[in-house]
Amino acid sequence: MTLDLEAFTLAVSDDDLDELRRRLRQARVPDDFANDDGSYGLARAWVADMLDYWSGDFDWRAQEERINAVPQFRVTLDDVPIHFQWVRGEGKRTVPVILSHGWPWTFWDWNQVIGPLTDPAAHGISSEIAFDVVVPSLPGFGFSSPLRRPMGCRDVAELWNTLMHDVLGYDRYAAVGGDWGGKVTGELAQLYPEHVIGAYSTLQTIPGVTPSLDGADRFAPDERWMFEQMAAARPTVTSHLEVHRRDPQTLAYALNDSPAGLAAWIWERRRNWRDPDTLDDVAADRDFLCTTASIYWFTQTIGTSMRFYRDNFGERIPPPLPRSGPSPTPVGFGITPRDVLYMPRAEAQQHVNLVHWSHLPRGGHFSAYEIPHELASDIHTFVRPLV
Repeated sequence: MTLDLEAFTLAVSDDDLDELRRRLRQARVPDDFANDDGSYGLARAWVADMLDYWSGDFDWRAQEERINAVPQFRVTLDDVPIHFQWVRGEGKRTVPVILSHGWPWTFWDWNQVIGPLTDPAAHGISSEIAFDVVVPSLPGFGFSSPLRRPMGCRDVAELWNTLMHDVLGYDRYAAVGGDWGGKVTGELAQLYPEHVIGAYSTLQTIPGVTPSLDGADRFAPDERWMFEQMAAARPTVTSHLEVHRRDPQTLAYALNDSPAGLAAWIWERRRNWRDPDTLDDVAADRDFLCTTASIYWFTQTIGTSMRFYRDNFGERIPPPLPRSGPSPTPVGFGITPRDVLYMPRAEAQQHVNLVHWSHLPRGGHFSAYEIPHELASDIHTFVRPLV
């Protein structure tokens, strides 16, 4: 195991950037009709406009400069290359926290959360505590590549604890995640209660508990909206999960060869599962979508990122850890009104040490990107009583 940190600077070559633009300009965008409502998938007009922007006016170098403004490192853990950002907190009392992303996220989804966590006073949040923030890329995603073996959420949790405890020297730390990052965070809570101060997730998911999309009567009357929201999101979620968990490699041959196809696959999820009321800056959102697609394209990790589904479903899921009861690690959930999966509060209380259950006023599946200030404030609220 190599524990030597290497400073990392993102520097895409001019040749790679030129090739991306050439492929985009030569994209064969298919015909589309009777699809103004997007019922067949992303409408051609919107995709064509985005591809035109990505190949022309989009300034990758400006985004690269923004990314490089945040301290980044790489380290190899158990033969797995791991990329991460590491920003120290401003204040007398700092708490380490690791932020885990999902799919089709990247580490960059957390960018606007870092400031309110590391320097809360500058963002109008109580400065009783600040955070040392660590934002890794999941194995096989972005710059945590190449990946050469299957990787489940429990495997990632083991790597994250090694990173936080053995590499960075934090004996106690908080863990936060969304989407797959929420699953990883849950594994951290169960595996390492002696190290994890508290585990906070934006997705109501618990290791060893199979999510259910059925049974409205499982939800209390004031939670019935959760079931209705899951039902509304179910068609897009079901189609997404089936292809990713069954044959991701076949799809990867197409997406890894076509930036237009790769982007459309990613962008559809970003549009379907967000809260449209959080779209405050259309221009910035367009840049973010192009940056996300660019990271997957330049690193050629669309295939290994999708394999994460195959490696975390069915027979590949490790058995639950033997316990006489819930892990003692305090757990919190930050619930948004436009997410894709929910769990009744009473059900969650049966499986974890639930100490925080908050309803954020807006946001969808990508709350770290959609509502960074609100989310950061809720993370402060969760962690503050635990330290």
